[in-house]
Amino acid sequence: MNDFIPKGITIKQLKAFAAITQTRSFAEACELLHLSQPALSIAIKNLEQGLGGRLLERSTRTVTLTPEGEAFHGVVTRLLGDWDQALGEVHNLFTMKQGRLSMAAMPSYASSLLPLALKQYRQCYPDINIAVDDVIAESVVDLVRSGRVELGVTFEPGEAEDLHFEPLFTDKFVAVLPKNHDLLRQNQIKWQALQRYDFIALQKPSSIRMLIDQSLEKSGVGTVPPAFEAHQLASIGRMVVSGLGVSVVPALTEKHMLEMGAECRPMIAPAITRNVGVISRHRHPLSVAAQAMIAVLKQQ
Repeated sequence: MNDFIPKGITIKQLKAFAAITQTRSFAEACELLHLSQPALSIAIKNLEQGLGGRLLERSTRTVTLTPEGEAFHGVVTRLLGDWDQALGEVHNLFTMKQGRLSMAAMPSYASSLLPLALKQYRQCYPDINIAVDDVIAESVVDLVRSGRVELGVTFEPGEAEDLHFEPLFTDKFVAVLPKNHDLLRQNQIKWQALQRYDFIALQKPSSIRMLIDQSLEKSGVGTVPPAFEAHQLASIGRMVVSGLGVSVVPALTEKHMLEMGAECRPMIAPAITRNVGVISRHRHPLSVAAQAMIAVLKQQ
């Protein structure tokens, strides 16, 4: 707007001019805008002073545009159209009639609970486009921290003053075993029992791998040296099903492991847990769409 109009010109003045050009009558323009004639006259006077010349010629019966007023009329029509469109778009964002939400989620959540949450969200807000980055937990934190996504679902990031963490639930770990494995006779499996078998682990620097290693060292159980390592939990599940060994994964992925043909048992001694929640940037207000997503995730 500043490309065409000097500073100090207001939307009120532009609307006053547009109403007069539409009605060609000060009296009818006052009724259209719900303004008194003195207020309308002052708005036009200030507009002309701001632009530097007369836009209207007013007689006792008619209002005529000057040549400059005729040229300005097209500009005002376009500017007010852009203004109304901009207001409409912002209103649609607040009322969830349009918009886009970018979020990230670690694979164990993205492949289990997230699809159900997205379905519920879509039913409530069908006009919001959602983009999901399915990445490892560490990358979820990086994407949120850099502002490339607004929300992330991951494990609690620990001491991170630039991030806000909204807890959703506590996840545990389960053993993943091939069918007919000896350990399936047990309802719960101790970590020491896994040391007798080929173990399939997530590659470092996975936060899950680090949590397991630190917890086992702290409890005095000792490490479970991996025979195989993989980058994705889905790959670990397939390796277990093929008979390469056993593994331990977050309970979030248990359903997925069962669908691939593996069997699962809770892990104990020690029982390792970790909080899962939504992270966002601290001191960065969330959009209405993001706030609604957090409400859906918490409800689920």
